[in-house]
Amino acid sequence: MTGIDEAVAALRAGKPVVMPFDTVYGIAADPYREESSRRLYRLKGRPETQPTALVATSLDYLLECVPELRGRAASLARLLLPGPVTLVVPNPARRFRWLTGANPGMIGIRVPELDGPGAEVLERAGAVAATSANLPGEPDPKELEEVPEEIRAGAAAVVAGGELPGKPSTVIDLTGPEPRVLREGLFPGDEVLRRLGSPVRSS
Repeated sequence: MTGIDEAVAALRAGKPVVMPFDTVYGIAADPYREESSRRLYRLKGRPETQPTALVATSLDYLLECVPELRGRAASLARLLLPGPVTLVVPNPARRFRWLTGANPGMIGIRVPELDGPGAEVLERAGAVAATSANLPGEPDPKELEEVPEEIRAGAAAVVAGGELPGKPSTVIDLTGPEPRVLREGLFPGDEVLRRLGSPVRSS
């Protein structure tokens, strides 16, 4: 186990970190440098054609990272964030292209509802690229001991945060005329759509 200072230093050095989020344990990396994100993908064993979320300490910070979100997407995001939701939003400037997978015109964003060590790390980092700390197809880890040994060993820092809910974030697509649920998660999709004032509709 490592402390918050070590985790923040590792992120700033471009190295991956295992840390608690509001849903499951995740692998986090510096989102501003392509090589840092590549290290995250390699550690997880994930194809680079798959997207990875940009996770920020607040929606205002997120808007600094992706200014084009101001407008409809930001208005909808304020109805849901912070919380266990990943929003897929338009990315017309194709920012953070190493996080967008095969679709650079859209990007996944998150503002988790955190406390404890996870909140401290994210607040000091400002934003991270993050994905669940499991191998592809394996269960999402709700406890640090459930994170695969090879991921823990390959991370530059490992931050403990106790037992987590163990369900991933709910993924909502905001790029079309109506919001769509792409993945059910911790936040019930029908409740998300009701909060957005949209018909209950899943993909």
